Amino acid sequence: LAIPTTAGSGSEVGRAALITVADGRKLGFLSPKLAPVAAVYDPVLTSMMPNSLAAATGMDAIAHCVEALLSPRWNPVAERLAFDGLQRGSRALCRVVLDSDTTDEKRSAARENMIWCSLLGGMAFQKGLGAVHCLSHPLGRFEKKRLHHGTLNGLFLPAVLRYNASSHPEGMRQVSEAIGGVDPVAFFCDLLDQIGLPRTLSELGVTEDDLLSSAPLAAADHCAVTNPRHLGEEEALALYRSCL
Repeated sequence: LAIPTTAGSGSEVGRAALITVADGRKLGFLSPKLAPVAAVYDPVLTSMMPNSLAAATGMDAIAHCVEALLSPRWNPVAERLAFDGLQRGSRALCRVVLDSDTTDEKRSAARENMIWCSLLGGMAFQKGLGAVHCLSHPLGRFEKKRLHHGTLNGLFLPAVLRYNASSHPEGMRQVSEAIGGVDPVAFFCDLLDQIGLPRTLSELGVTEDDLLSSAPLAAADHCAVTNPRHLGEEEALALYRSCL
C-alpha cells in the first residue's frame, strides 16, 4: 500500500525503479511486481512539504506530463491522462507554493489538483519520457552537490522544449493548449521564476567539467529512445551548456 506525501514522482502508480550504478549511470527496471497493490491519495499529507519541495516535486510531475505528450509512441489514452495532468498542474502549482494567505479551501483544491497531476503523470509516462530526464539523471549522481531531480527537470524543461519543438509540432500544440494556449517555453520560464526555482545550472554549483562527464551518460540514458528528436552526446552537451 503506497501513500505519497509529495505531489511529484508518481512512482506509486508506476512499474519502474531506478538504480544508480558505480559509474554514475541510472538503470531502469520495469516490472508489474514493482507496483503496489493499491495507492491512497490524501492531499492533506502534501501540506507538510516546505514550499521549495512543493515547487520541485511539482515540476517533476509537470515534466512527466509534458514529456509524455511529446513522446513519439502512439498511446492516445496516455496522452489524455498527460493532458489532464498538465492542465491541472500548470494552474495549481503557483497557488500551492505561493498563496499562503488564500483560504484553506482554495489551497486544498490546489493541492488536490497537484496530487492529480502527479498521479496522471505517473500513469502517462508509461508512454515514454525524453531529453529532460536524460539530462537530469546523470547530474543526480553527484553526492556532494545533492541536486534535486524535480528542480533539474524544471530547469531543463524550457531548453528541451525549444530543442524538440520542430520535431513534434502536434505534441507542442497539445502542451500549449493544456497550459492555456500560450508559448510553452515562455510559460515555463515564467513559472520557474514565480515559484523560486533556479533557471541556470551555475546557480546549483554545476561546472563545465560536470557537464563534460555527464553528456555521454545523458545520450545513453534509457529515456533518449522516446525523445522526439535524436539526442547524441554533442546535442546533450549543447543543451547542458545552454542551461549553464
